[in-house]
Amino acid sequence: MGRSFADTFSQLLKARFPVLYIETFEERRALHQVAAVAGDAELVRVPRPVWSWSVTGGLVQPDGQLRAGAERAADALRAVQRIDEPGIFVFRDLHPLHQDGQYPQNMDVVRLLRDVAHSFRTGRSPRCLVLISPVLHLPAELAKDVTIVDFPLPGEAELRRLLDAMIQSNAATGRLRVALDEAGRQRFVTAAAGLTMQEAENAYARAMVNDPVLDMDDLSIVHDEKRQTVRKSGVLEFVSTGTVLDDVGGLENLKGWLVKRNGSWLAEAADYGLPAPRGVLVTGVPGCGKSLTAKAMATAWNLPLLRFDIGRVFAGLVGSSEHNMRTALRTAEAVAPCVLWVDEIEKGFAGGTGGDSGTGARVFGTFLTWMQEKRHPVFVIATANDFDGLPPELLRKGRFDETFFVDLPSRAERIAVWRVHLTRALRHRRAAGGLLVTAELLAELAGLTEGHSGAEIEQAITSGLFEAFSERRPLHRDDLVRAVMSMVPLSVTQAERIEALRGWARNRAVSATATEDWDFGRTHNGEPM
Repeated sequence: MGRSFADTFSQLLKARFPVLYIETFEERRALHQVAAVAGDAELVRVPRPVWSWSVTGGLVQPDGQLRAGAERAADALRAVQRIDEPGIFVFRDLHPLHQDGQYPQNMDVVRLLRDVAHSFRTGRSPRCLVLISPVLHLPAELAKDVTIVDFPLPGEAELRRLLDAMIQSNAATGRLRVALDEAGRQRFVTAAAGLTMQEAENAYARAMVNDPVLDMDDLSIVHDEKRQTVRKSGVLEFVSTGTVLDDVGGLENLKGWLVKRNGSWLAEAADYGLPAPRGVLVTGVPGCGKSLTAKAMATAWNLPLLRFDIGRVFAGLVGSSEHNMRTALRTAEAVAPCVLWVDEIEKGFAGGTGGDSGTGARVFGTFLTWMQEKRHPVFVIATANDFDGLPPELLRKGRFDETFFVDLPSRAERIAVWRVHLTRALRHRRAAGGLLVTAELLAELAGLTEGHSGAEIEQAITSGLFEAFSERRPLHRDDLVRAVMSMVPLSVTQAERIEALRGWARNRAVSATATEDWDFGRTHNGEPM
């Protein structure tokens, strides 16, 4: 049982709070925990029987018998008001009967709820009305009579008991072989964090029937269940990616930093006294692998990748932008541990936020506060192309663990980029032929593409493939050379801008490139290397 809920709920019962509101989709789990607290004399002093009402079941007594004449909500509320004995009265899905716009036909329900609150507060017997609904809705008339109780999603202990029970049940039949060590089971528990018990059970069941062996390959199925939660938020996008870190040419410093923090959200990292990493800000020259790194990192860490489009936050209705931001952050925390990818963050928070009656400032402030105070393992990777558009508050220490600068690739990195993209292109039988990816070829192409970004190198290969395809033949070296020679790179068309980027990063960011390939000649704090 979630101890935080049990403690809070028992305290409210002992303090004689008359009406409590639990917002949750997990109705049965909430009922179970309410009954467990109500029957524990150590928690509530006076154990209390639990009554329940629903529109389909009517008012059911603690012995399971139906209370006659109390099928309708108003009649059931009148009935419980007359009961002068200790008890907890759970009403499920009552919110449609007191929503705005339903007056005057349901005004009696609102009035009765206030009457019940007064009666329970002043009566001699300890009684409490508990409202359980999947959505939170309180009309203004009830705002001072009802207390909202947080009902957390299942914790690691509950999810672990569920996983172990399902493994034991399926393994006992001989239909399942488990190839998970203790760390592997912990990964499955962590992957299900943010799901309801029913969703977690569905995810584990799918993983177990996927094939006769339950192993780490089945972890992606648990992530698929989380995909449903993200899609329903309407603000975040669940990104499917098969990109791995080896697909990112160069950027060894950044990749090494990320690899060292793999698993840092697990319990074994906490045993080291390590906090979960907050995130990184990756800025630099466009087309040099920032977004690709975000995708590859989520794959390497075996975590779901959520893309946060800040543009979706700023909707047209007054007050909806702040709500959308809170919804996005709550969804990310529910799915945690996860990677939250904020692409081109400077465009979403351009200028920080003014000129819109303060809406942008409030939304930006909500995001900054969450970045500073978040307690859930949500790793934020934000990418930016324009440092001028970055609000200074975002760069303050404590928001991100580190700021990395991605420059145009060095010679060694260009060789790596050519190797990655050429190898991928030549996997296709029709493109492969007389071209061999040799060290000499890679060195030649790297020399020809000095000042080119990774995206431009990839585009050169695509252009060469089109040239070969037009003649229905394999790709040749000359196709690549012609494509490179006909391209005007960004380092030429935006030379002043790139130099300004480098100047900004010289004393403010860590190079994403391996130290020996970094052209700055200084570390991120400006001291000579």
